[in-house]
Amino acid sequence: MEQRRAYGKSHWYHETQSRSQHSDVLPLVPEAAHVEDRFLLGLQLPESLQRDCTPWLNACRNLAKELFPDEVAVSRLRTFSAYDRLSSALTVAQVCGVQRLCNHYAARLAPLPGPDSSRESNHRLAQITQYARQLASSPSVITPLARQQLDDVGLTTYDIILINQIVGFVGFQSRVVAIFQAQQGQPVRWIPGMPTQEDAAAEGFQATESEWLSDLPVVDARYASKTQAQSLLRWQSQPTLSALAPLLAHEETILDCLGQLIGTLPANPPLHALAALVPARINGSVSCFNHYSAQWQGAGGLPDAIRNGDRAVQAWCHQYPREQAVTQAIGLLTRAPDRFSPAQLASLTEHGVSEEQSITLLAWSALFGWLNRLRIALRSERQPA
Repeated sequence: MEQRRAYGKSHWYHETQSRSQHSDVLPLVPEAAHVEDRFLLGLQLPESLQRDCTPWLNACRNLAKELFPDEVAVSRLRTFSAYDRLSSALTVAQVCGVQRLCNHYAARLAPLPGPDSSRESNHRLAQITQYARQLASSPSVITPLARQQLDDVGLTTYDIILINQIVGFVGFQSRVVAIFQAQQGQPVRWIPGMPTQEDAAAEGFQATESEWLSDLPVVDARYASKTQAQSLLRWQSQPTLSALAPLLAHEETILDCLGQLIGTLPANPPLHALAALVPARINGSVSCFNHYSAQWQGAGGLPDAIRNGDRAVQAWCHQYPREQAVTQAIGLLTRAPDRFSPAQLASLTEHGVSEEQSITLLAWSALFGWLNRLRIALRSERQPA
């Protein structure tokens, strides 16, 4: 695994080996640790957008508090420390390249003491960092073997659920921040040399029917705590979360916040399925792609075109400029959030998608990217993602 050395945790590309000595090096933007809004990270929205977006943004803020509290108590079942959480978040922010997130997570990570400098701790941290980077940048390469490697360095089922939720959330956060920065006309600033995400291989998408299963232990309602049982009962009936809920209920407060986000983010029915199909094809989530292919109610042939890749999509969209603008905007946001610019939002508006609809549609695509990663990372060895 590639390791990039830096003098202190103040840099975006933090080292994966822990050190016992304390560093006086300050983060690049130390004030970024103290923003009041830990989801939008100081980004101020116009009043009209605040009114429309407050319900689902509040759910996002609750998620940020649950995933990244200021203090974390570790135990035998939950070994993921505050350092582990913020280190993983910074890794994902680096992959996405959105500067606002890199500043925030680097500033929060900087003052925390790292793990001890033993070989075992270094190996554990390196494995966590590698997993987070791969799931964020190329989710289709994640296999049950990668999850087994987390188990081999001591992560529990609770830890594995948590790291996947962290990677999904920070990737979602990066894309939502990129959307609102574009809405405000802010210039694109990406890190030079950062590659864009490549699409998943086409082979897995040849099957038009697939069932998603996991081989991780689920929360059994008969033995669950009261809060776990309530969360499981509530979200297992929600179509978007029905398959994942028995696993995610291991961390029921995070599941509750995710469910609230799904319930408060407005849907745009004519294009909602498209917001799911494009990221599912890019990320490699076959089961999600097949599910939303059946829900597409627009002009015939688009799901098959997306299944067959960009060239087929371009040919299909020749007579459908609105769908072309939507697929291009979602594709760029999925592959390279740091390069998403005002031009993509302007293109949607030019083709009849209002600003509010554009923002929620793109936010849904980012949320589907989160759910894609959960399905890919938590699947069983013999099942498609």
